[in-house]
Amino acid sequence: MNTGRFVTFEGIDGAGKSSHIDAVAERWRARGLEVVRTREPGGTPLAESLREMVLHRPMDALTEALLIFAARRDHLQQVIEPALARGAVVLCDRFTDATFAYQGAGRGFDLGVLETLEQWVQRHGPQLRQPDLTLWFDLAPEVAAQRLAAARTPDRFERLDAAFFTRVREGYAQRAAAAPGRFVRIDADAPREAVAQQIDAELAARGW
Repeated sequence: MNTGRFVTFEGIDGAGKSSHIDAVAERWRARGLEVVRTREPGGTPLAESLREMVLHRPMDALTEALLIFAARRDHLQQVIEPALARGAVVLCDRFTDATFAYQGAGRGFDLGVLETLEQWVQRHGPQLRQPDLTLWFDLAPEVAAQRLAAARTPDRFERLDAAFFTRVREGYAQRAAAAPGRFVRIDADAPREAVAQQIDAELAARGW
């Protein structure tokens, strides 16, 4: 891998993304690659501050979207673009697909406004900055809720009902259908080893 690669890990809370991101990062570092492991909202001091507001303070959907895209802009400028420019691998826990799934499908916010913000924030030369690969950890909301209940105190989003997460899941499915060359669905209900094998197979198929 001689050029930078941008890989995102998506899915509802409880789908099990984090441990697999760490595993991929470890394997690629063992091959001598520079790996930047980051997350959204977050990834910079400013973006992490905005993340705390989004996750823990009540606000309407437009305010939420503006804060998330503001955090994304800083993240792109300070972390993602410099890393890709020097040939690093960027592994990111969520990116813009999450905004369309959570704020768009989940909250019912105007997709046209999100598309405009996406254009403003992610413009990189003549194109939009998008991931080279998105691994979507697909899991039924009721299973995710059981996992979360045993794992941690829920944030403002994690406390929402199953109907919300069903809409979020549908939002991810719509994004996947619109970008089949970029998205790969991972069966996150499979045993951990089987999930890891799915990920390894997809990366190997791309020569990564």
